[in-house]
Amino acid sequence: MIDQFIQFAETWISKEMWVGLIAFSVIAFVGTLVAIPAILIRLPSDYFQNHHHKPWFANHHPVVRTLGLIAKNLLGIIFLLAGIAMLFLPGQGLLTMLLGILFIDFPGKHRLEKKLIQHPKILQAINAFREKAGKPPFIFE
Repeated sequence: MIDQFIQFAETWISKEMWVGLIAFSVIAFVGTLVAIPAILIRLPSDYFQNHHHKPWFANHHPVVRTLGLIAKNLLGIIFLLAGIAMLFLPGQGLLTMLLGILFIDFPGKHRLEKKLIQHPKILQAINAFREKAGKPPFIFE
């Protein structure tokens, strides 16, 4: 049965592509295990309650600010796409997608963040990371 699946899969995807996908999956899995807790721990506990944050690179030259915003949004898109892939591959798909959304700027972002973060399983996982790091849990209104 497995041999038939491998033969079928090889007609659509080359062995090199499979190796690349497996390597990406392993790297993304390990990377998210490190990056996601590190970023979520550094957020203030009232992050989702107080959205009057200082804009990125506010006191810098407009060119630096623009490049910083582009880099931040590209990083968010990478995390979002990796999270979507991790829904089918090993990894923390929902948390990675949430992290990507935190980086991307778009209308309605704060409502979506709050809706996602308040999902019981996601909030429980994030607050467990924060508790292990000695940080208070996220608070909402």
